[in-house]
Amino acid sequence: MVFKRRDRRSILQAALDFLWPRGGWTRAFYYIRHRLRRLPGSPERIARGVWAGVFVTFTPFYGLHFIVAALVSRLVQGNLLAALLSTFFGNPLTYIPIGVVSLQTGHFLLGTEFERGSERSLINKFTDAGGDLMHNFWAIFSDARMDWHGLQIFWSEVFYPYLIGGIVPGIIVATIAYYLSVPVIRAYQKRRAKGIQKKFEALKERAAKVSAQTEASDTPES
Repeated sequence: MVFKRRDRRSILQAALDFLWPRGGWTRAFYYIRHRLRRLPGSPERIARGVWAGVFVTFTPFYGLHFIVAALVSRLVQGNLLAALLSTFFGNPLTYIPIGVVSLQTGHFLLGTEFERGSERSLINKFTDAGGDLMHNFWAIFSDARMDWHGLQIFWSEVFYPYLIGGIVPGIIVATIAYYLSVPVIRAYQKRRAKGIQKKFEALKERAAKVSAQTEASDTPES
């Protein structure tokens, strides 16, 4: 394969690279910013893709952010690749504050409360929901009785409040990202266009000099 890695990573190494890239998250941020600047299209269209990607990071659809970002990008007529790249706004360094803000906002809007003591912690609620899914899957092929208790708690106390609460901060942060991206992308595109124009003019000038030297050498001496 053309794009196959030469050094095969173990599962542990792949997990560690996800949590902390080899070049660090600062280098990853600058790489994504560089890629965004070089995308084709108008600054507004690219920025709408950025809006879609950032907004999706405030949704609880973990593992599906690329798919949801593509759908939202199409809805707002943004650049697809910009939307996919911008989902990296959500990373192990930002997921915790995003989750806390989204959950608290959701419970506030719904008038509910996250029960920490009686129904286990947030991590345990994720674990219980996953356990219910696994148990109920195997229950299809056995005599075991299906149990949806953990999933019901997860839906009512985590997923649904997260889904509702992520809308407001998601729109705010995504809109800020949009208005910051437009002038930056426009300035970069203008600077890049000037650089290309200078290179083109230099090539024309060089070609003209070569042509003049060729004509001079071909002219017979009197």
